[in-house]
Amino acid sequence: MLLNELKIGKQAKVTAVNGKGILRRRLLDLGITPRTKISVTKIAPMGDPIEITVRGYELTIRIEDAQNIEVELAEDSL
Repeated sequence: MLLNELKIGKQAKVTAVNGKGILRRRLLDLGITPRTKISVTKIAPMGDPIEITVRGYELTIRIEDAQNIEVELAEDSL
């Protein structure tokens, strides 16, 4: 599943960060790395951007960028 498909309040674990070049590097630099827990906290009224919690801080990213992040639901979110 992709990060943009994750529902508000659900927790997931990052399995892969896709994309090329600067986009992938930026996502990794922001702390979105494989095996990191991540959750969606807010979605803008028009659906873009979304606010996520990763490594204890809130981060706002575009849906277009979230589509490059593969996640799997955490066991406590099932």
